[in-house]
Amino acid sequence: MADTTTTTAAVSWRKRIDGAWLISALLLALVALFDIGQFLPTVTFAAKALAGTAPFIAFAVLAVAYLKATGAENLLAKAFEGNPARMIVLAALLGGLSPFCSCEVIPFIAALLAVGAPLGAVMAFWLASPLMDPAMFAITTGAIGTEFAIAKTLAAVGLGIFGGFGTQLLSNTPVFIDPLREKPSVGGCCGVKKPFSAKPVWTFWREKDRVLTFRDTGLENAVFLLKWLTLAYIVEALMVHYMPANLIANVLGGDGVGTVILGALVGMPAYLNGYAAAPLVAELLEQGMSNGAAMSFMIAGGVSCIPAAIAVWALVKPRVFAAYLGFALTGSIIAGMLWQLTA
Repeated sequence: MADTTTTTAAVSWRKRIDGAWLISALLLALVALFDIGQFLPTVTFAAKALAGTAPFIAFAVLAVAYLKATGAENLLAKAFEGNPARMIVLAALLGGLSPFCSCEVIPFIAALLAVGAPLGAVMAFWLASPLMDPAMFAITTGAIGTEFAIAKTLAAVGLGIFGGFGTQLLSNTPVFIDPLREKPSVGGCCGVKKPFSAKPVWTFWREKDRVLTFRDTGLENAVFLLKWLTLAYIVEALMVHYMPANLIANVLGGDGVGTVILGALVGMPAYLNGYAAAPLVAELLEQGMSNGAAMSFMIAGGVSCIPAAIAVWALVKPRVFAAYLGFALTGSIIAGMLWQLTA
């Protein structure tokens, strides 16, 4: 009989080692191995950057924990009631501001689709949701600036409205007829039986369970932000030292439409997540990346990142998923061009 003890222990060990921390450690190890003189400057750069971002991290952690503890996500369901055009606009607005994970979004959207919510409103929410939330707004403000964070928020909402009305207009075409893989159930991976059905409790500290939710959510988000920003700042330090600024300026610089399109095309497969992308894009801007390319990179990449894409792929057929990516690419290019003209 095969000895499974060692295999089980190895699997358990790998599960305890987070990928972001592991990559950070490997990058530092490679620097120490091949360029020891750059090791301390890299660590110092990352530490100073984290310290400078600390107030924004603290605000983001507390804001998300409060919204979770109060049950503010229960307000989200109201966006999917009433006139279809109103639903699309509200879904885009709430999607662009809500701090909810894919684990919660999947059962929520499944329940809405099961009871016949219009796909246009669902598409609006899907497109806007991964692009901005209170935590990402704070991190983007700290890394790039308030104007860019506001512009990205407007772009997220605009993309949701664009995709939502586009889906609504094309709802009778072969792309969107019978869009679901199968009729979804109301339950979900978070054990949500009637997602977002209760009323928010703003004074959450009066209930022990909500206090625990506040604590657990705060700790979870603090660790999440810390690990990804640590990786981002280490990569940024290496970019500053090893990547020629003229390379970025030549490829993604300038005011042409081509740089905006290239930013979107590069962003879709290369994106990590919105938190890690913000400081990296800030450095790319310093090295000559155009404003429009930066915006298209973050919008296209945010929608196509794995957690966001899985939420869509899990529920709809490939042709609808392709439309989702098509709206994302087109909308990101439009957002980048508008920001290029405005910034």
